[in-house]
Amino acid sequence: MWSERHGLVRAQGFTLLETIVAIVVISVGLAGVLSVFNVNVRNSADPVVRKQLMAVAEEMLEEIALRRYSGPTKESDAGCGRSAFDDVSDYHLYPANRKVCNVEGVAIAALAGYTLDVTVTDVTLEGVPAKRIQVEVARGNDEVTLVTWRTEFATPTP
Repeated sequence: MWSERHGLVRAQGFTLLETIVAIVVISVGLAGVLSVFNVNVRNSADPVVRKQLMAVAEEMLEEIALRRYSGPTKESDAGCGRSAFDDVSDYHLYPANRKVCNVEGVAIAALAGYTLDVTVTDVTLEGVPAKRIQVEVARGNDEVTLVTWRTEFATPTP
């Protein structure tokens, strides 16, 4: 009764112990969420790099597929020139230096961190001779592989 007479009332709020426990619980939860976020960001591919990989692979695949089906085999120069390539098989194991180059064989400086591998193999699709064209473009851990098949769909008349 002494406290009621002197106007003392029990203080409301959190004790120091309750505040520390709340901070610890919130910190553990936040650390868990941030670690999951960090793993997802680290393992996700950069969308700009992915688009560039796809653009290089599509361009090379289209260039090869638009060439004649067969012809005399030509070797690329020591770098990666392909201006003399005139048929699909000329691109087999192109480029020797694995760099992304323009048609004249000049390495594209902006794509210096990218590698390019082309494989052309003879296959048979249900009795029809064909060529399997595989283009792989990579940068670091990111990689794009495109595959198509090419047949001799038309024979030019002399």
